[in-house]
Amino acid sequence: MFMKSIASRLSEHIRNFGGNREGNIAMIFALCSLPVVGIMGAAVDYSRANAVKADLQSALDATSLMVSKSAPNLTASELQTAATNYFNALFKSGEAGTTTITATYDSTKSTVKVDGVTSVDTKLIGVLGANFKNLPVNASASVSWGSSRLRVALALDNTGSMASSNKMTALKTAAKNLVTQLQSAAQNPGDVYVSIVPFAKDVNVGASNYAATWLDFKDHTGYDGWDDKNGTCSKNYDWNESHIKSNCLKHKNAVWTPDNHNTWNGCVTDRDQNYDVSASSPDPNVATTKFPAEEFGDCPVALMPLSYDWTALKNKIDAMLPDGNTNVTIGLVWGWQTLMSGSPFPAPAEDSRYKYNKVLILMTDGDNTENRFSTSQSTVDARTKLACTNAKAAGITIYTVLVIDGSQSLLQACASDASKYFYLQSASGLVSAFNQIGTDLTNLRVSK
Repeated sequence: MFMKSIASRLSEHIRNFGGNREGNIAMIFALCSLPVVGIMGAAVDYSRANAVKADLQSALDATSLMVSKSAPNLTASELQTAATNYFNALFKSGEAGTTTITATYDSTKSTVKVDGVTSVDTKLIGVLGANFKNLPVNASASVSWGSSRLRVALALDNTGSMASSNKMTALKTAAKNLVTQLQSAAQNPGDVYVSIVPFAKDVNVGASNYAATWLDFKDHTGYDGWDDKNGTCSKNYDWNESHIKSNCLKHKNAVWTPDNHNTWNGCVTDRDQNYDVSASSPDPNVATTKFPAEEFGDCPVALMPLSYDWTALKNKIDAMLPDGNTNVTIGLVWGWQTLMSGSPFPAPAEDSRYKYNKVLILMTDGDNTENRFSTSQSTVDARTKLACTNAKAAGITIYTVLVIDGSQSLLQACASDASKYFYLQSASGLVSAFNQIGTDLTNLRVSK
């Protein structure tokens, strides 16, 4: 736009030069040099003006987004004041002249529009005359709150390695900042829900759920259940025998009495295959579909189902502690599970007037080391890969964040696309990575 205007004016000067037969050679040379200087100067001044336009557009985009949520409750004057304050805090271009913005709200479309006008004083092409002393710059941004709602699950690594390199501290800061961003994206209660799923080898589903029909305390194929590992034997054990049901029953006339389930610590291990890579609801009458209870010594803090109790969500994040081995699969699957409408933690009912975006953010700092079935990394990785594939096929958008150690190829392939994969070489990058994700998710709530 700038170059077209300048070129038009320069062409007029050149035509005038060509029609003038008077004067000497020096005068003609001087006059002919003006268009050359003008063209060179135009490129420089146009570049400066274009940079100002980019800064102006960015500030208008951010301003329109910031005021859009509160716009329905503001008068025209209040909207203008709020937009001006936001804009002035963001737009700091030293090249721009006086800048004015105009903010308007269209209640019929729930749309905020912010227009901005400024100019750039020229440094080179001004020699061509008063018409070239400055270049006008303008831009516009609009935001419409759409009919989209967010359901976000945070599956967060709580394994022992998170205690090193400031990773757990950085994760808590990053995750709480993200919760604040998501809270800001909600116009009304229920627009945005968030769940927190701390994971290690197991996931803690809450000890208070010990009587739930979706839990299984019995044994599974190749796996002793909670009832077989937690109880008392009527016979005394030898010092070198594990305190489990099978050893108890080796003694003549011995009786094994399982502990009361209300003593369970809340941890569950992987479901039977292939339910271990699925978020299907368990059938109380089919043991293989239920979640096996386990008294895991390094049980993380209990997960928190979808909620918009922002204080409680942040308190849950603060309660996280690093301990135990890594099973990325179970963290991912339980994050996915909290987004589903079925048991064990049914998501709130959906309103047919809205579109629902279901998002899972998976953060880990290491390789898979153990699941219910194996301690082979490649074997556990295969279950993670399958769980990722299944979740994406079910319409879940997956972001993955890998900090320092772990399988880059596994986490990159798990993400929904390349822009949703973050590889961080230090824990300090967690805050900026989660901030970027929060910005992406906020934009899902609006259409620009």
